[in-house]
Amino acid sequence: MSSTATTPTAQEQELLKVAQGGDEGAFAGLVEPYKGELHAHCYRMLGSVHDAEDAYQEAMLRAWRALPKFEGRSSLRSWLYRIATNTSLDAIEKRPKRVLPVDYTEAADPHDGPGEPVAESVWVEPYADERLEVEDGPAGPEARYEQREAVELAFIAALQHLPPNQRAVLILREVLGFSAKEVGEALETTTASVNSALQRARAAVDDRLPEQSQQETLRQLGDERLRELVDRYVEAWESRDVDTVVEMLAEDATFAMPPLASWFRGRDEIAVFLANSPMGGDWDWRAVPTQANGQPALGFYTWDPEQDAYMPFALNVLSFRGELIRDVTAFIVTVAPSAESEVVLRMPEHPVDPLMMAAAFEQFGLPERLD
Repeated sequence: MSSTATTPTAQEQELLKVAQGGDEGAFAGLVEPYKGELHAHCYRMLGSVHDAEDAYQEAMLRAWRALPKFEGRSSLRSWLYRIATNTSLDAIEKRPKRVLPVDYTEAADPHDGPGEPVAESVWVEPYADERLEVEDGPAGPEARYEQREAVELAFIAALQHLPPNQRAVLILREVLGFSAKEVGEALETTTASVNSALQRARAAVDDRLPEQSQQETLRQLGDERLRELVDRYVEAWESRDVDTVVEMLAEDATFAMPPLASWFRGRDEIAVFLANSPMGGDWDWRAVPTQANGQPALGFYTWDPEQDAYMPFALNVLSFRGELIRDVTAFIVTVAPSAESEVVLRMPEHPVDPLMMAAAFEQFGLPERLD
C-alpha cells in the first residue's frame, strides 16, 4: 500500500510514547504490523533469506536506539523503511552480489555431469510465501509491480544486478509505492536524482525479466490446471520417466542447481543430464509440493537406506511459460566433501548443509524426513 499517512496514527502515537519511555514491549507492538513487509523488503534488497533476517534484526535494533529522536513528522512505516533500506545498503557493501547460476556462468555440457559447487554465499536464496504477509496485487496506485510478482525468482535475480542505490529506488518507488520525495528523504538525495536512478533501474530490470510474470501465467493456468501439471511432473520424477519430464519443458528451458555453478539449457541437453544423473536409476525420489517466491515449488527427497527414510535433497522452484516449464531452479541442501566430479555425482548421499537446509526446507515447513 502507498504511504498515505504522513504521521503516526493515534494508536501508534500512544504506543510510541510508552516505547520512547523505554518499554520494549510497546516497541514490539509498534513494529509488529510491519514485520512481514520489512523482512520481504530486506530480502528484495539482498536476495538472501539469511541476509534478510540479519538486516531486519539490525534495522530493528537501530530503530529502537533511534526511537527517542523520532518526532513523528513522517509516518512510522516510512521511518522504518528508511532504516531498513539503509541497513540493507550497509550490508550490501560487505558481501558479494547474489546471483543465480544462469547469471554466473555459461550453460554447461550435460555430458560432463554437474560442475563444482561454489560457496553458497554467492547464490540467491528462495523465499517462503508465508513470510510475505502481504495481499495480492500492487501495494498502491503508484506501485508498478504486484507484491508477489516482486519476489519472483527472476525479479529478485534482476534486482541483484542493479547498483545498490538504484535497487533501493526501484523497490521503494515501483514495489512499495513511496513517492519520489519520500524516497529522496530516505536516501538523503534529491527528487531529481531519485527519478533519474529509477529510469535507469527500470530499463535494466525490464531487459532481464520475461515478457510475462509468473503471477500472470499462474492466473491464466488456474489452480486446477496448475495442480494437474505439478502432479504430472512429480509422478514423472518418482517413476524416473525422463521422457515425460522433458516433454513438459519449454524448448529453451533451463535447469540450474545452486550451489553448483553448472546449469543446462534446452530440452535435449537437460534430457541428457537427467538420464545420466538424477533420473539415471541410482536414486529413488519423492516430492512434497509447496510455494516459494510466489511460484510452485517442490521439496525433493531421496531414499537413504542408512536412515531408512527419504531425506531432503533440494527445493525445486518451477517457472512456467503457459503450460510448459520454462525454468527449474533446484536449491540443493546436501554438500559434497570435495569438488571431484565423481563425488559431486553422489551428492544425494552426502549430509545436508545446515544453512541451506534452513533456507530451502525449514522456512517452508517441509518435513525433515519422509518415512
